[in-house]
Amino acid sequence: MFVDFLIVLVKAGLVLFALLNLAGLLTWAERKQSAVMQDRIGPNRANLGRITAWGLLHPLADGIKMITKEDFIPEGAHRALHTLAPAAALFPALVVFAVIPFGDVVYLFGREIPLQVANLNVGIVYIFAVSSLAVYGTMLAGWASNNNYSLMGGLRASSQMISYELSMGLSVLGLLMIYQSAQLDVMVRQQGELLWGFLPKWGILLQPLAFFLFLGAALAENKRVPFDLPEGESEIIGYFVEYSSMKFGMFFLAEFVEIVVISALVTTLFFGGWQFPYLQADGFHWPFDWGTWALPHWLVVLLQVGTFSFKVLAGCWVLLVVRWTLPRFRYDQVMRLGWKVWLPLALANLLVTAVVVLLVT
Repeated sequence: MFVDFLIVLVKAGLVLFALLNLAGLLTWAERKQSAVMQDRIGPNRANLGRITAWGLLHPLADGIKMITKEDFIPEGAHRALHTLAPAAALFPALVVFAVIPFGDVVYLFGREIPLQVANLNVGIVYIFAVSSLAVYGTMLAGWASNNNYSLMGGLRASSQMISYELSMGLSVLGLLMIYQSAQLDVMVRQQGELLWGFLPKWGILLQPLAFFLFLGAALAENKRVPFDLPEGESEIIGYFVEYSSMKFGMFFLAEFVEIVVISALVTTLFFGGWQFPYLQADGFHWPFDWGTWALPHWLVVLLQVGTFSFKVLAGCWVLLVVRWTLPRFRYDQVMRLGWKVWLPLALANLLVTAVVVLLVT
């Protein structure tokens, strides 16, 4: 029992370490990538001596700045809720990753260890249940700050997140019908099967419309351009306008943690997760009777974890590109898109999927 607890603790520590460090690195990647897209130099001032490392020291400088700045709470604010809100926004994004499998299994010391912190048979339900709690962080931040602009940002965030959660959930139901499971590791294993003997059975091939609906709704949930109305730097500043120090840092970090989580979810649901085409537990099994390549277990595990990591990083890059490519919507456009376009399309996709599954099976 103690050994099992220790294994789970180690996996959770590794996942949190990778997640937080990648989120911190993305704060640099976004600034550097936007500079490249706009023909600028980008961050290059933070240095150790003459070592700038392409601006990689800027996330460290940001952390030092936020830790050392004054923690300001405005007069009339609700002190307890003002302090709780950043944690309420960051916590759901961190714990969602617990059910995402980043590999198959590894055999160590006679034990079969699944590369997943918590293997729940209702993994999808857990993700939506926990991620929906993030709206409390933004709403509390807006209300507890005793600032009208902050409250307006919190109201925008809550209405936007609730509106797009419905479309996001409906877009995933089609995958549940096809794979007959809400368990994420089962869904990933089924995506390792082949269509017509050569094409990986990835979710994006079976549910292409659901992929675009899920990705768009996830962007709206994350409150990033073109759905950044709750912040609106040129308008109301947002629900965190009265935050400073590490409280603002937690809101800032939560946005980039959510980018990693969205990319990991898209990878798991639509791009085969840790599946490398034609790679099985004992090596490569090529289609069309092209033979097999036997591989040692440790190499298969490295390839699977590396495949998952590469897909997640590619997804993060795409999300950063979207941030600096599309203009911001008006608020009425965001609401109209969610209720009059996204939701009907999600319902139509669900209906068509149900009919096809019924006919095929």
